[in-house]
This record gives sequence, structure tokens and C-alpha cells, in this order.
Amino acid sequence: MSDYVLPARRRLYVMRHGDVTYFDDTGRALDPDTVPLNERGRAQATAAGAAFAQSGLRFDRVIVSGLRRTVETAERVLAATGQSIALEVEPAWREIRGGALSALAPDEIEDAFLRAFDGVVSENTRFLGGETIGELLDRVLPALAALRADTSWDTALLVLHGGVNRALLSHAITAGGRVFFGHLAQATGCINALDVGAANHDWVVRTLNYAPPAPLHRDVRNTTMEMLYAQFLRFRPIG
Repeated sequence: MSDYVLPARRRLYVMRHGDVTYFDDTGRALDPDTVPLNERGRAQATAAGAAFAQSGLRFDRVIVSGLRRTVETAERVLAATGQSIALEVEPAWREIRGGALSALAPDEIEDAFLRAFDGVVSENTRFLGGETIGELLDRVLPALAALRADTSWDTALLVLHGGVNRALLSHAITAGGRVFFGHLAQATGCINALDVGAANHDWVVRTLNYAPPAPLHRDVRNTTMEMLYAQFLRFRPIG
């Protein structure tokens, strides 16, 4: 008779925050550290919470980056599930940091917007003239390892950011590798489901970019950075 025992794994739900508005009506960039969810983002967060509630899911830990848009999203998710749980803040999972666009030459701006999340991204690629992909991985992956080392939880919800999520998902998809797949779409308010076992390489990717209330992404064919660049050009044409 076989001695085989099914592996025990824990579940990580990794969300991107709901939609926000990064530029005002005059084209002025808003402070990304304090920008709140917009109306669409609030609806997305509530819809995600309803999806969790419908499945009867309960979280042992809920972790946010500390930026306002992640906190608001997590609060709306928990309100929809009827669960009262204190939010934990992990600053290492703040979004990848851009530099000052004014410091970039006009012929560098398009690449700064569009190349950082283009395919398999080199670690020395800078995001909007700021933090490199390698620097992002340096802070994101150790925090993930620390979460895995804590055996007190079974189901955790992380409410984070598009760039950070790509780093975590790329790590899981490559079974613990250090790589960054920029072409992994992360819609605002989306849910990813990952199972993690005891071994460092033991990852099972269950769900990617599930985004209630529009899970089939019918009307979206562009990336987040492409759309942000188009917004930027509406007010500040280059050339």
C-alpha cells in the first residue's frame, strides 16, 4: 500500500487595488502615495468582496502596502465579506517607485512609460526614471519569504499594486525564480489565487487577473502603462 500523503498547501489571494485617477483635469500628476479610489475603483473593490463572500472565504491575515488605495480596497473587500480583521501594513510591498518625469529628456519619456513592463524585463530597467526592477525584487521577495515562514495562517489576502503583483506572480510562475514578467496583466481590482507549499519551489498558480465585475476583460486591449501614457500625452504632448 502506498505511503503517499497529499501535500498540504496554503492559499494566497493577491489583489491589485481598485481604480484610481493619477492625473487631474489639467493634467497635473496627483500624489500616488495619497490618491484615493475613484468611483469605478470603489465598485471594483466591493465586487471583489462580493466574489469572496459568495465563496464563503475567510481570511486569517489581510496585508496591504499602506498606500491609501490599498487600504480602501481592503476595507471594502472586508465590508462585503462581513469579516472584521485588522489590516497589516507591509511597506516593502509599496508600488515600484518612479522618478521625476521632469528629469527625463523628451525622447526618453515614451520608453520610461512603456518599456518597464514590456515582456521579460531586465533587472536594470528603471521605472519612470526611478527604481529598477532589480531593486523592486530586492525588497518584495524577502517580505514574501517572511510571510511563508509564518505558519500561523492558512488563507491570506494581499492587497497591493500592479508592479508588485507582477513580481510576486513571476516568482510563483517560475517556482521560486527571480524574474519579472511585465506582460502579466493586472487589472484594477483583480484577484489572483496562489497555493504555496513547504518547499521554496512549491507554488501552484490557480487564478490570474480575475477581475469582477468584468472578468472577461471584454473592453480592454491596452496595458495600464499604455493608458497612463495616453493620459499624460493629452496634456503634455512630446515633440
